[in-house]
Amino acid sequence: MIERCCAFTGHRPRKFPWGYNEADARCVALKETLAKEIAKLVNAGYTDFFSGMAEGTDTWAALAVLALKKENPALKLHCILPCEGQADGWSASARERYFSILGQADEVVYVSREYHDGCMLERNRYLVDHAACLLAVYNGEWRGGTAMTVRYARKLGREVSILNPNT
Repeated sequence: MIERCCAFTGHRPRKFPWGYNEADARCVALKETLAKEIAKLVNAGYTDFFSGMAEGTDTWAALAVLALKKENPALKLHCILPCEGQADGWSASARERYFSILGQADEVVYVSREYHDGCMLERNRYLVDHAACLLAVYNGEWRGGTAMTVRYARKLGREVSILNPNT
C-alpha cells in the first residue's frame, strides 16, 4: 500500500520572504503550484497523503488534498501530529484552520501525546517511513526539519520532488 502514499514536508511561514502574508502574490503562486503537483500525483495513482500539519506548507498541502477529495472521494488525508498541543501557540485563525482540517481528515495519528525534544523529528520520520514519495517545499538550506526530512527520504530511496519557494 505504501506505493500509493505521498508525504509532504516544507517550511513554516517565517522561512518564506512573505512570512505569514498569504495574500502575497508569491504565496498564492506557491499554493497554486503545490496544488497542481498534488493533482499530478493523484493522476499518477497516489491515493493517500500524509501531512505533518505544521503551519505553512503542511497545512496548504492538506487543504489541497481536501479540495481534490471533493471530486475524488477515494483520496485519503492522514494527519500525522508530533504531539497533542502542536497548535497551542498559533494564532486563533491558524488554530481554527488546523482543527477544521483535522475534522475532515481520514486519520489523525499522534506520534506522541506530550511534547518532548525529538517529537517533531519522530513525526517527520513517520511521514517518510509510511510513504513512497515525498513532496517538499524546500529552499535548499542545510539546517532545519525540512532539510533533515528530505535527506532521510533520499537515504531510504524514496522518490523526492522539490518545489523551491524562491523560484
